[in-house]
This record gives sequence, C-alpha cells and structure tokens, in this order.
Amino acid sequence: MMQNAVNKSLLLLLGLAAQGRIGLAQSADSVTPTGNMTTRRISHTATLLEDGAVLIAGGNLTESSRPPVFKTQSSAELYDPGMGTFQPTGSMTTARSRHRATLLMDGRVLIAGGDVENQTDERAPLALATAELYDPITRSFAPTGSMTTARATHTATLLRDGRVLIAGGAADWTSAEVYDPGTGLFAATGDMNRLFAQDATLLSNGNVLVAKSDPYGPSPYVTTAELYDPSAGKFTFAGYMAGMHNGGLATLLINGRVLFTGGDVGDGDGSSWAAELYDPSSAAFYPAGAMTIGRESHSATLLGDGSVFLAGAHDRPQNAVTTELYDPATGTFRPAASLNSPRELHTATLLKDGTVLIAGGLDLRYWPDDSEDAILSSTEIYHPSTLVPPPELLPVSGDGEQGAILHAGTPRVASSSDPALAGELLEIYCTGLAHGGVVPPMVGIGGRVADVLYFGKSGNGAVNQINVRVPTGVAPGPAVSVRLNYLGRSSNQKVTIGVQ
Repeated sequence: MMQNAVNKSLLLLLGLAAQGRIGLAQSADSVTPTGNMTTRRISHTATLLEDGAVLIAGGNLTESSRPPVFKTQSSAELYDPGMGTFQPTGSMTTARSRHRATLLMDGRVLIAGGDVENQTDERAPLALATAELYDPITRSFAPTGSMTTARATHTATLLRDGRVLIAGGAADWTSAEVYDPGTGLFAATGDMNRLFAQDATLLSNGNVLVAKSDPYGPSPYVTTAELYDPSAGKFTFAGYMAGMHNGGLATLLINGRVLFTGGDVGDGDGSSWAAELYDPSSAAFYPAGAMTIGRESHSATLLGDGSVFLAGAHDRPQNAVTTELYDPATGTFRPAASLNSPRELHTATLLKDGTVLIAGGLDLRYWPDDSEDAILSSTEIYHPSTLVPPPELLPVSGDGEQGAILHAGTPRVASSSDPALAGELLEIYCTGLAHGGVVPPMVGIGGRVADVLYFGKSGNGAVNQINVRVPTGVAPGPAVSVRLNYLGRSSNQKVTIGVQ
C-alpha cells in the first residue's frame, strides 16, 4: 500500500513538473544561416534521428560544364543542432539520388531505391532496387534486402505496424511492396490502380493516402488519389482531386486532414498556386484557397503548433527565396521570413527544438552557366514565432531511465521487479501531445510497435496519457526500451520498462 501511495504521489509531482516543461518559447519569425554541408547536394534526403541529429544522405552534384553533368553521391553527413555544424558519417553502400529515407521504430534509417547516373546516357539515370540501413549507434551503413523492383522518385511510408510501404516510382509506376524491419525483406503487395505515385501520407486510421498524376484521366495532369489498406494489402481508388498538383506535396495536419500544395499546373506550364484539403471523415477533397505564390519543387513542413511552413519554389529566384505559413484554424496562407538563398529541390526538417533546418537545393541564378555553383551546400534555420518542444516520456526513477508506465488500472509501475507481460495493457505518461489532435503517436517497445488504444489527457489532466498493448515477440528483460514518435519527432526522453 505504501508503494502504491508513493507511485501515485510521484506521478502527481511529474505532472506538476511537466507543466513547466511544455511552456512555449518565443522567437521571431526569421531565417538565419547555419553551417555548410560538407558537399553540395540536390535530391538528397534529410532524416531527423532520435538523438536530434539530422542524417543527410546522397543526392546529386554537378561538374562545371555545359550541358551540366550530374554526379550521384554515396556520401552522408550528420547535422549537430547544438553546434550548428556538419560532419561526415561514412558513406552509403551505393551512390543514390531521388531515393527515400525512413526512420524505423528501432531508431535505424531505411534508405531504399533512387537512381544513379547512366554512364552511356546522362539523360536516362538508372533506377536502383537495392536498399540499406543506417545504424545511428555505429554510424555506419549496411545492406538489407533488395526491393522487388528498381524504383526512383517513389514513396516510402512508415505504417503503424512498423513496416514501410514502398509505392510507384520509375521504373515500375503501379506496383507496391512492403519492407519488414524484423526480417529485412521486401514483399510485393497489391498494385495501384493508376500511374505515377507522387506523395503518400499515413492517415490517422492507419490507411495510406497516395496522390497521383494520372496521364490517362480526363486531363493529362489531373491528380487522382488512392487509399492503401495495410490489413488487406490493397489499394482502392479515392477520387479526383479538386486541382492539378503534378509534383505537389502532401502534409498531414494535426486535425487529421491532409493539405496539398503546389506542383506543376501542366506539362511545364508553370507552378501551381492551388491548395486543397482531403478530409478522411468525408473521404472528399475540397479547395483550400491559394498560396501567396505558385510553388513547385518546394518543401512543406508541419510545425509544432500545427501550422505548415512552405519554403522555396521553381523558376524565378525572387519566388524561390519566399516562404509562407498555412494556418489550419483560419484556412489561410500568409508570407513568412525570406530565405537567404533561392532554393528548390532542397530538404526541410523540423528539429527537436521546433526550428526547421533547410539544406542544399538548386539556385537557378547560376543555372546552367555556372552549374557547379548552382548546387548548394549552404543551410539555414527557420525560427517560428512559437517554438513547440517534442513529446517527452516521463521517468519515475532518479536516473531517468525507468518510465512512468503503469500496469493499466493500477498504480503499479512496470518495472524490473513487477514486469509487464505480452498482450498486457499499459498506461504511458508523457507530455507534448497536441491538444485536440487526432493523429495517434507511435510507440515502440523493445523495437516492436505497440497498438495504441487511447491517447490524450491523463485522468487529472496534468500530463498526457497513452494506453498501449505490449506487443508479442518482445525480448524479455529488466530494462526494455520504450520509444515514442509523434508527428515526425521522437521523444527527447528515452525510458525503459521491465518485460517478462
């Protein structure tokens, strides 16, 4: 009884302490330079790791020649937000550009597909079927199973069971497959109904919305959509979108809707101003107003406060330095701070502290005459007006390791002396979930994904609570890791539980 009382009191104290930790820090709407990457890059990937560093991998650079000659890179580097610097972290096993990188629930990064320059025809790069894993502990890359087909410019989506859906891409536009981190293998899943998958979004219900440019639709560049059901392994047609978004971007909002922005209005006819929303509750698309300028080859980043930060553009340099914010509450776009350099084909990554790292890309002021200078190594940081910290798992032990994770319906901590069992329900206490948000967090226990049964405020409302079921197959031990990923950021507190 005394232990139960101590646990209850400790959780209450944690809740009171957490109230101070989730206060919002203020910063001006501004963009400031940070350290340069070790090399110039476009069409690379940028992945936020669990420790807050950013893995930059692959991409293209050019030689100073006319016409420009693209060279694909295998190099990779890490951005340290604390120091504002980049350092090499080995090389991928294969040079890649236009590949995909996905943070897995065990902390590793899956890098799949992409293309490499064709030595016999520079205009026709060769798509790759190979894949590899980056291990942040050893800071090294190692091969994993190959995809069933070669792909570049495909989509890669982390599913709620921890697998990764790979869809479309050159040179096989309609097929799809799933990667299983447990086996390290890819397996074919149901084919899509139409061609040219361009962006994919994991919805709150666990299905995946895939946006597509349909060359066989009523107009060559009308955009369609399909839904992938992981439980059935099948795609179903989800209708036509309200506007033309060939090459546009999709961003999942905290309210569960999906915002689509920009793209090409036709076959090279210019950048689109259009934006629209997909509402999963009505399974319908509808217009969402217009951006402040037309955007293509830009970036779209969900910020911690629920707004969306859009940066860069194609064609005109005066447009490529602009940024803007979409406010879901008002459904409007407004200009934000300008970039220091025009950019397209860059990356934009929400960091743990709520700022955004913008890296590399193409500066058209130097293209094609000074093609080498057109590819950027420079990076910059966008500082939102409101900084929102990432979620934080709460500990109960003095060393910060034992998590505030209880056997459901009891005050008992799932500890080494009172371990959890496979299939058991647990209550996880944390901070940082968005008020009123409908997008579930993802929880990993011992490297396996747990089913989330509830998330929101705890009983006393002081902290957040997530109810999960312990997955089967977790290796037992007194200190099994628990990981939390929410809206693209991992928890900044790692904790453990006992599992029998």
